[in-house]
Amino acid sequence: MPAAIKGTITVEGQEITITNPEKLLWPDCGITKRIYLEKLAALSPYLLRYCRDRLLTVIRYPHGISGMSFYQKNAPDPLPAFVQTAVHENINYIKLQGLPELIWLGNLAALEFHPSLHYVGSELPCEWMIDLDPSREVEPRIMEATAIVGTVLTSLGLSSVPKTSGATGVQIIVPIETGVTFDGLRKIGHFVGRYVTEKHPDLFTLERLKKNRGDKIYFDYLQHYSGKTLAAPYTPRARPLATVSTPLLWEEVKQNVSPTDFHLLNIEERLQRMGDLLEKVPPQPVQQLIAKLP
Repeated sequence: MPAAIKGTITVEGQEITITNPEKLLWPDCGITKRIYLEKLAALSPYLLRYCRDRLLTVIRYPHGISGMSFYQKNAPDPLPAFVQTAVHENINYIKLQGLPELIWLGNLAALEFHPSLHYVGSELPCEWMIDLDPSREVEPRIMEATAIVGTVLTSLGLSSVPKTSGATGVQIIVPIETGVTFDGLRKIGHFVGRYVTEKHPDLFTLERLKKNRGDKIYFDYLQHYSGKTLAAPYTPRARPLATVSTPLLWEEVKQNVSPTDFHLLNIEERLQRMGDLLEKVPPQPVQQLIAKLP
């Protein structure tokens, strides 16, 4: 076995140890750890916006995506002095506050970033997310389903942003004002989910058990809750094509783009050209709609 290669880099004044920079993390794409860390740095202004001050869960792949993996909620020990943590329900979570922490986690082969849906010390949601979860590994109707839900939200007076999960699904994000509760969002989520499943019973289901869904797309309004996580906007995913969870234009949804169109090797150019689509949508009057529901 070849000897491990080890060195240090300085990021915003913090010295970070880097090991095995030429290790392949996404073999099919030729993405080594060195390339990955460069891409993380490019993603950082966008990814950090949706991870900062939240409880972070990562998925680590020490030998790349073809090897074993594990979820890490508890911060590893020892920790660099610059890494902050927060205890929630007896778990000592990492707080992903800046680029040094991101590069440190990238060196540990953290390939996916799943933040809490609320800020540290709060029980209120940061935004509203509807998760459209296909039952099939390849789902050609996912953008059709996304467009239908987007049209319903528009009819309710809500602007929203669809984003690929980076895997097979899509999440639809509605920015909200402070004060909306998770229970309130479940209430309106169930209302919208019931409506689309009744209108399109061959396409959508509210059945939580995958074995009972057939080939339908699960309208998941339950995952958005305290203690749960969803893939962060702009997180890489441990998929063969190195896909990235990417916010979309509604025009792109109507053009039936594929989630595999957006990946680590092209996301930087897209962000330079389009910026953060999520940041451009102001908080929506969700609370007013919740108050009108029976």
